[in-house]
Amino acid sequence: MKHLNKFGFILLLLQAGIALAQADDEAVKAVLSKQQICWNNGDIPCFMEGYWKSDSLKFIGKSGITYGWKQTLDNYKKSYPDTVTMGKLTFTLLEVKTWGGTDAWVLGKWHLQRSKGDVGGYFTLMFRKINGTWVIVSDHTS
Repeated sequence: MKHLNKFGFILLLLQAGIALAQADDEAVKAVLSKQQICWNNGDIPCFMEGYWKSDSLKFIGKSGITYGWKQTLDNYKKSYPDTVTMGKLTFTLLEVKTWGGTDAWVLGKWHLQRSKGDVGGYFTLMFRKINGTWVIVSDHTS
């Protein structure tokens, strides 16, 4: 009987761990969903709320590596000066993996539908849970 109780306790711990990981996955997805809404409303500062507001933020794109939240914001504003250029953003998430309750990895596709021509590509995001909030700490977008 003791072995059944140990097995039940282990099973309960595994189920709790799975439930926490699923909650973390959903919280990460919610950040991306909010970013998509902000972008489609033409609100780049709102979109940037999904990023770590730190000089250590890394954004890797076609022009190389950008360091820092403020520089990333400035680059977005320069590259997308109006809602016509911004278009309508759609994310397609291919993989979301969280681990340890503090880190997550997301692989996905992005697509901008625009009157001047659609564009799109892929992204890999590293998330970290900082002060209870999931934020992007590294973004590699192509």
